[in-house]
Order: sequence, then C-alpha cells, then structure tokens
Amino acid sequence: MPRLTFAFMLAAMIAVSLLQVSTAQNRVVPTIQNAYPISKLALRAARLRHGINLSHWFAQAGNNDYSRTHLETHTTAKDIALIKSLGFDHVRFTIEPAPLFNEWDDPSKLNQEYLKYLDAALDLILAQNLAVIVDIHPSDDFKIRLNKEDRHVEAFAQFWTSLAKHLSTRDPERVFLEVINEPMVEDPYRWYGIQAKLIAAIRSGAPEHTIIASGHRWSGLYELLSLQAYSDPNIIYNFHFYEPFTFTHQGATWAGNNLPYFQKVPYPATREAVMQMLDTVKDEPARYVLQQYSESGWNAERIDREIGTAAAWAAKRHVFLTCNEFGAFRRFALPADRAVWIKDMRTALEKYGIGWTMWDYAGGFGVVTKQNGEPTADELVVKALGLHP
Repeated sequence: MPRLTFAFMLAAMIAVSLLQVSTAQNRVVPTIQNAYPISKLALRAARLRHGINLSHWFAQAGNNDYSRTHLETHTTAKDIALIKSLGFDHVRFTIEPAPLFNEWDDPSKLNQEYLKYLDAALDLILAQNLAVIVDIHPSDDFKIRLNKEDRHVEAFAQFWTSLAKHLSTRDPERVFLEVINEPMVEDPYRWYGIQAKLIAAIRSGAPEHTIIASGHRWSGLYELLSLQAYSDPNIIYNFHFYEPFTFTHQGATWAGNNLPYFQKVPYPATREAVMQMLDTVKDEPARYVLQQYSESGWNAERIDREIGTAAAWAAKRHVFLTCNEFGAFRRFALPADRAVWIKDMRTALEKYGIGWTMWDYAGGFGVVTKQNGEPTADELVVKALGLHP
C-alpha cells in the first residue's frame, strides 16, 4: 500500500464524513492550531488537484508588452474553455506587479485602469468554474531588490494589502493568493521574515482567503525543507520541481551554462541511452554534466522518493502541500520521453496526495500549441497528465 500524507488521509476522512453527516449541535469541528476549520482548508486544497499555469499573459510578456491588445488576445475565452474541457480544475494566474504598482509615490494605490483588465481576466476564468491561484510573478530585478532593500519589502507589503483587499470580494473557496513566485532571496531566514510580513499584509486585506506560501530562492524542494510553517493556519505550502534539470531544461539558453548544448537527452537516465548521444555534445563541461546524468538514476522510482520527501515535510507539520510548477522544455526533448517524465511526476504527486499545476499552458513547456490564435492540445501530454477530456 502506498504511503499517504496527512493531506491525502485527511481528504479521505472528510469524504467519508460528508456521507455521515451528524446533526448533533455540539459536534466539534477539527481545527489547525484551534483556529481554522481543517475540513474547510481540505476542501479548498482539493480544488487544486490538476492545474495549468497561464504564463506570458499578465506576466513575462515579450518586450514587457502589457498593452490592451496583448491582454485581450494572448489568452482568450476559447483558451479558458479548452483548459476546462481538458479536465483541469484550476489555473495559476501569473501577474507581473509593475503595471499595478505605484511604488515611489503611493505603494498602496493600485493602477485602477490596469486593474480592470485583471478583473476581466479573473471573470473569464471563474466563469468556467475553475479555481484560480493569483500569483505575483515579478521580474528578476524586482526580486533582487527584495533580497537587499527593506524599503522595497515595505512597499511590496503595502501593495499586497491593497490588492488583497480588492480581491477579497472574490469567492475565497475558488480564489487563492500566492505571496510571490520564486523570491530569489538567498538567505532562508531573511525570506522567512519577509514572507511573514507579506502574509500579514495579505491577511489584513483578505481575512478569509487561503494563502500560498513557498520557500526561499527558487522555491524548490531544498527550499521547502528549509522552511518552517507559519502561525497563520489558512496557508497551503508550495514547491516547484524541475529535476533533473539536464532533461527538463535541455536546450534552454536562460537556465545555465551547459544546458544550451543539450538536445534529445533521454529519460529515464540510463548509461546506455545517454552514451548514444554523448558524441553530439562537443563542449567538455557539458559532456561532463551529461556523463553525471547518465549515472544519476533519474527514473520513476527516484522521482517518487523525492516527492515523498516533500510529502513527509508536510505530514510532519500537518499542513497542506501543492506543487504549482513542474514541466519539461519541449523544443529539444523527445516527445515520448517528455511524456514519460510528466507522467512519472504526476503519478508521484497524486500518490502522495499533492495537488499539482503544470508549467505551462502554451509556452515553451506547454500542453497546447497555438497557430494563428487557435490552440491544439498535445495528446501525449494530456494522457501523461491523466486527464480525460
């Protein structure tokens, strides 16, 4: 029998309890730290089982183009309907704060004109009965300043209070507020304090909404293990997982010195399979990294062990956990191997009762391709994700 996390067992118990409703007036509802009904948080967490990231729309837009034309045409009602029809239950709505954020004059004052576009996008998503993670997804420069400037942290907290207050009118059962994507703060202790301040700011504006919190730096598994749970009981914790990078980021020019040399890197990692393509790599450091990969043993079993470590962290702290980024760059990966890796990830996450949000919808890691604005789903990836359109 597979090991089960606290979250998974709890969800199962709640499902049973819903079939055995008690009418007793003095019934005690289990709570986290005697403050927040654990059944309510479990039901909210269950809305984040199978999701997709909406990238390059309100964040990471090419040439920082957040014009009306881009916002109204990049992701449309047709895209959101397709996401729903494919079987996803939520999206992660990535938002660059710069167009909303008046840091120097009044950080608490949001750009009301731009806010209309954001609200229209949320309306589009919620109209399909999808849950949505509102994810503040800033540029690297923004996050580097968090690492160094206390004044910037204070301004960001004021911004979050105002945005949370604005979003507080949205259904807290379907709208989740994520502190920030991959904060790039190197010191875990500094990040713990910064995130505590930002959580307090969000909570002051949105008392009922569930917050998504993550570890420092790149919010990976190592960073999750370095994080202590916060006293606020209405939090779901999050980590990202892109291991092994040699496979998931092969050919990527932005993620490391060796990765641009890699194409058709096989998965699972076996010495025989890797040796067959080693001669295609002429750069010596890159060849060394590839040789290491051949001995790494990355396969379904290793992914299971890694995800099991995250699950154990959550179980020990009695908190809920999600993985809201994982994926493999598709330009240079063999489609069949990419599908195997995605399936191994999805299978492990679901085994441990961890909700997931794949990166991304239609970008370089996408589940669909778009030509002339028309989206077409990748059947191999949809199948690997276990979805049933």
